[in-house]
Amino acid sequence: MASNNPGFAMMPKAEDPQKGGIEAFAAADDEHPVTPDQFDPKFETGRWETWAYYTYYIGNNGLTLFNFAPTAFQNLLYQAAGDAETLRFAGKERTINSIVLSANGISFAIQIVLFLIIGSYAGMPVIAYQMTLTFWTAAFPGLARNTPQLRLKAEEYAAGTISRDDYDYADTMQRSRLSNMAFYIQSLGEIVILAIIVGVLYGVNVKASQANNNWGLSVLIAFATGVWVLFAIPWFVLEKRRPGQTLPPNMNIVMVGFWQLYHALTQIWKLKQSLIYLFGYFLLGDSLNTTVTVIATLQNSVVAYDTLTLTYLLLVGIAAQAVGIYSFWWVQQRFQLSTKTMFNAIMIGIILLDGWGMIGIWTQRFGFHHVWEFWVYQVWYSLFVCPWYSYSQIMISEVTPRGKEFLFFSLFSIIGKTSAFIGPLVSSAIIDDTITASNPTGNNSAPFYFLFGLSVLSFMGLVCFLDLKKSRVEQARFLEDEKILREKAGEVDDVGS
Repeated sequence: MASNNPGFAMMPKAEDPQKGGIEAFAAADDEHPVTPDQFDPKFETGRWETWAYYTYYIGNNGLTLFNFAPTAFQNLLYQAAGDAETLRFAGKERTINSIVLSANGISFAIQIVLFLIIGSYAGMPVIAYQMTLTFWTAAFPGLARNTPQLRLKAEEYAAGTISRDDYDYADTMQRSRLSNMAFYIQSLGEIVILAIIVGVLYGVNVKASQANNNWGLSVLIAFATGVWVLFAIPWFVLEKRRPGQTLPPNMNIVMVGFWQLYHALTQIWKLKQSLIYLFGYFLLGDSLNTTVTVIATLQNSVVAYDTLTLTYLLLVGIAAQAVGIYSFWWVQQRFQLSTKTMFNAIMIGIILLDGWGMIGIWTQRFGFHHVWEFWVYQVWYSLFVCPWYSYSQIMISEVTPRGKEFLFFSLFSIIGKTSAFIGPLVSSAIIDDTITASNPTGNNSAPFYFLFGLSVLSFMGLVCFLDLKKSRVEQARFLEDEKILREKAGEVDDVGS
């Protein structure tokens, strides 16, 4: 198993070996190297546990809350607004797209509060942490580091037959494999689910009337929710309860969530590279989440909320997503590229996506104004941007000290949800600002200039300042300092007793 104080952190071999190496830290152990991960046979990751992990993601595919529920909401707003295409919301007349963005931002703000309470279970030896996708995601480093493959690498490292860089590269590739395969298998499963949904939509005859189309959206949301519940069960049954953090003394499960956030924020200042990625993750996550929401609102209106068309668009997108995520993983393996290199390529894809939308501010010929553009968008987004949902999480594991996964994944999730409510609210305000007497519906493409600038800023910051080799050194020092503090605390306790 991965111990709570396992030593060094992980780093891909493909980074510059001359930049921020850890040789000074390893020198004392050259003759008898100590493996960073200590293995316990009862916690070894097996085939059934791995597939249960994959299966959970097939169910939690986003079709309900991420795709069709917002579409149903926007569809009903459109019908309520009529020809005016505006409704009164939060004290003023707003366009439908502005209301959707505002509601999206408010929902994420509520999630932050709920996450601080539910998130208090993060890393505790209880089942509740599995209630959220965040904590499901946070489990993958532990799963990867308890695989038989990494155990064999640990034995080779302890025997001196491979170097520390070789071991760290094997660790990186195991984490990348598990995360990418989960996403790839989820994509294949989602294609099957969407194919069934098409049959269901024909069964309720969504083309017959507006009422049938409304009913079809409700039916498919209910169906996808049932699939989610069914596919989640194996993970709750088969996951091995690996040791985590214990509940601090004099803390209850509500207060400990806020304490963990404070603790994580104070700890991350000692890890400057982790802090740089946190800042970039905040900006880029905000840009991407809002970009996808803005494009979705444009797509819904352009296709006139036709449920079948939206489902076909998703089918194309998910098929391309499977190709994209597998291709990224294959390229990384084939050319032994680092996680950061793959992440940089994804950031370029996001910038181009925002640039595409920004053109639509000034012209109706291009920039998410035509149905054909959304077919192209589904392919582009799925091939070159969707790998973000895998590689951004792998990057979190790259800058997280061993044994601190749940604490740091909780912090990144809270930061991500904070950015997720700021972007939509700002974008909503930008759209509202474009409303004039001659243009009462405003310019729904206007947020793209803000999103483009945000994406470029985060890209430059991460490319220029994030150094994963330095992060590896910082993590090693962090864990060593923590070990010394614990030993001193133990000495004080011994004297006191």
